[in-house]
Order: sequence, then C-alpha cells, then structure tokens
Amino acid sequence: MRGPADNAENAAAPASSASLPLDHVVLHGADEADALVLRDGTLDYAALRSRVARMAAWLAAMLPTKGARVASWAAKGELTCLLPVAAARAGLVHVPVNPLLKHAQVAHILADSGAELLIATPSRLATLGEGDVPDGCRTQGEAEVMAQVAACTGSLGPSDADPDTLAAILYTSGSTGRPKGVMLSHTNMALGAASVADYLDMAAQDRTLAVLPFAFDYGQNQLFSTWLAGGCVVPLDYLLPRDVVKAVERHAITTLAAVPPLWVQLTELDWPAETAARLRRLTNSGGALTVDLVAKLRALFPEARLFPMYGLTEAFRSTYLDPALVDTHPTSMGRAVPHAEVLVINDAGEVAGDDEEGELVHCGPLVAQGYWRDAERTAERYRPAPAASRYGGTAVWSGDRVRRAQDGLLYFVGRRDAMIKSAGNRISPQEIEDAVVATGLAAEAVALGLPDARLGQAIHLVVRPAAGVEGEEAGAELPRRLMRELPNFMQPRAIHWRDAMPTSPNGKLDRTGLANEIAAKLAKETEA
Repeated sequence: MRGPADNAENAAAPASSASLPLDHVVLHGADEADALVLRDGTLDYAALRSRVARMAAWLAAMLPTKGARVASWAAKGELTCLLPVAAARAGLVHVPVNPLLKHAQVAHILADSGAELLIATPSRLATLGEGDVPDGCRTQGEAEVMAQVAACTGSLGPSDADPDTLAAILYTSGSTGRPKGVMLSHTNMALGAASVADYLDMAAQDRTLAVLPFAFDYGQNQLFSTWLAGGCVVPLDYLLPRDVVKAVERHAITTLAAVPPLWVQLTELDWPAETAARLRRLTNSGGALTVDLVAKLRALFPEARLFPMYGLTEAFRSTYLDPALVDTHPTSMGRAVPHAEVLVINDAGEVAGDDEEGELVHCGPLVAQGYWRDAERTAERYRPAPAASRYGGTAVWSGDRVRRAQDGLLYFVGRRDAMIKSAGNRISPQEIEDAVVATGLAAEAVALGLPDARLGQAIHLVVRPAAGVEGEEAGAELPRRLMRELPNFMQPRAIHWRDAMPTSPNGKLDRTGLANEIAAKLAKETEA
C-alpha cells in the first residue's frame, strides 16, 4: 500500500510565480513559419503577431475599461482564432459563444457575463429577439469588425497583466439549471497550452486540424498548444466527416483532436493509406473511447500515437494515457498531465488505497478561478485541497468516481451528477426540461441520456402533456418548438408521452426507473 505522496499524481512541481500572460506564451513561432491557414490565405507568425497587436489596439479603443467582457458568436475564421489572444492582450475578458447555440442560451450568456460587446455573424445576430441583448451591450457584425481592425493604425504591445488576471469565461452546462461561466486566468490558459504541448511532444513542424469548437477549452487549446510549439493551425468547420479526410490530405495534417462520436464516423470512412499515414498524433476527450474504437483507430492509423485524455472545464485537463499503454490498458484514464496533481479521495476524506473507489480531485495551477458571479455553485465544486496535496490551495472536486490501480493508472467508475454527455457535449437535463415546459405543451418533462454507440448518449424525453393539450397535437408541435429554442445537439432522439409520471419514495420524479424502463424497451426492440 502506498502512502499519500505515492498515491498523488504530480507530473510537475508547483508552477513558478514567473508564469506569463497568455499572449507572451503562444506567439513564439519563427517569423516566416506558417501559423494559421485561413480561407483567403495563410498567415505566417510575423503576420499573426501583427494582426493580434492591431486587433488588441482596436479592442482597447472600443472597450477601454480593463476587465470588460467581449463576446464572440461566429464560425471558425480569423476573428475567432485571434480574438482570444487579442482580448487578453487588451486587458479584456473573452466570452466565446458556441456557434451552435440558439437565441435563448446566447441571451443568458450575454446577460450573465455582463458582456459590453458581442461580435457575431449577421445571420446569427438576426436570430436575436427583443430582450435577448441586454442594455449596455453593443453588437457588431464580424465582417464590419474585421474591416475596422484592418484599418486600425494602432498596435498594442505584449501584455503586462498579472498572470492571475481573468482572461476568459467559458460557459458550460451544469447538471441543473442554465450554463455557468468558468473563469480562466492567463495562467490557466498559458500553462494549459504548455502542459498539452509538453505531453503531446508538439513541434514547429506540426500542423493541427482544428475541428472542435473554439468555445470549448479542448477546442481553444488546439490553437494555444500548437502556436506555443511554433506549429500551424488549420481551422475547419466540417459539414461531413469526409471533409476531415480531405483536409488532412490537402493540408498535410499531423495532429487531429476529436470526440468519440466523430472518431466513430471517421473510422467508418475509406481512408487512402497515404492520407492516414500523414497523421502522427490523435487526441481524444469529451467521453471515453471504447475498446472496439481504440482497436479501429490503431488499425486505421498505425503511424499515429493515440492520446486518450480526461478533463473538465473547471480544471482544463487532468489526465492522459501514454500512447505506449493504449494497446494494453485501453480503458484507463492514465495519469496526471504536467502542472496537475490528481488525488483519489475516498468517502472518509482520505487518499484512497489501491483499487479503492473515490472522488477525483484536481489540484494545482490549472484549476480555474470558479464560476462567474456564482458563489454558491463555486463553493460546491471548488473547495480546499485535501491535506495530502502538494499544491494546497483550492482544488476542483469533480464529482467523478475513479479508482487507481496498483501501477498508478486511473480508471473511470461513474459520474455522480445527472449530466448528459452526447456527441462530446455536456448537456444539462434541466435546461432541456425547462425549454419543454416553457412551450406550454407539457406539464412535466424528464430528459435522459441513454447509451448510444455513435453519440455516447442519446437524449430521450419523457413528457406529461399540459392540461387541455391533446397528445396528437403536442406530439407534432413539440419537436418544432424545440428546434427553434434548443441547439441541434440538445434535440431529443425520441419523445415518450405519459399520462402520469412515476415518482420515487421521496416524491421526486423517478428518473432512474424511467431510464431503466426505456432502456429495456429499446433493448427488446433491438433484439426483435
């Protein structure tokens, strides 16, 4: 049995107080080296640095108050690639909004963050209704902003901000209620980039195909870790998985990050051998890879190293599995990433022994600063680090149940909350349920995540109609209403109508019973 010091994964000593602002860390490529491939051309690092400096100067003129929030709601392009770094340099706080969200979620994020400026594509701005944009928040079209930035004669030099200054708020769904904003400092993001670039062994010769949304920490880090290493980023908003294959070939991609549902789709395609051989590095997060999927990826991309990873927005990245262990330990979460300490704490509040189940607790400088303007939920998740921690301070108590084997490898056991994970998205059941009830067609609703081979979990709705609402009428109208109010990844796979909802002994809706009942019904249908 190991003692506390041996049972803590601490891949690096506590971060030095000499950590730097974000823009100092991620723009160090050689002047003439490719940095960013856009639709209308490629920026080298000299051009990237120049454009970041000009955008930062424009932002500082538009929002002169340090710490003001600027939100972006646009597809991948120059704006969404440069804004995270330019806003940090200007002393502002960037609030990236997932392009897939609809007006209700965007309205909440704008109001909650107190954003003073929203930059978005005109088509997205046109979907916002009366009251969706709060007083004090200006809106500008993406093309208009980029034209003004191009005409800007100013240039803002590297930031002198305290590295612990807030630099971004990333909104993530909670298991209850609306999305909550996770506060990230310069240090959080800069050390996150350094951590990933370190264990992935990124180099200046690498070219990363950025297919994940930049509104997610995993997606945003595609930019930062690649630029820290002096490599090149190729952003891609793909329509079909086949677009990914074409982009890998066209741009000589070496690094691809994805979530399990996309990996499933990619492994079903016919990859030319020479195209598959271009990939040297595959990374996965947003859900666990199955043993079968690991085998398919290893067979399809034999030249690539596969990095399964585990993370949560509240602490960025916690663990990764060494590619050398993937074949022999395909279900493991691996060990702590650099700059992170991961402890397994049992129900007695002590460091768990070998193979004893406990809660994963993340300590160290990757831990975010809490939830924006939400002291109550911050206190629930961000609590003092266990006594065994080498870092101390505040830790993220994940709510995830894990165990550590005798060899030090971690294994996922289960989640304690009701979060639905579908296609790499963390989805709040309550957010869906609130939208259903708000239509006036339902008196009660329960959103469930049931196992699905392609999505990880598929959303199933159990609904009791409102008084006076005919089932047939509601059955046709509810999906139409939800398509207007919820993004595509929150749409239910199926809606199950009930005249009455089952309750548990404590009087609450019996979610577990409903999930088991529907799962059993689906299993019978599959067998038939």
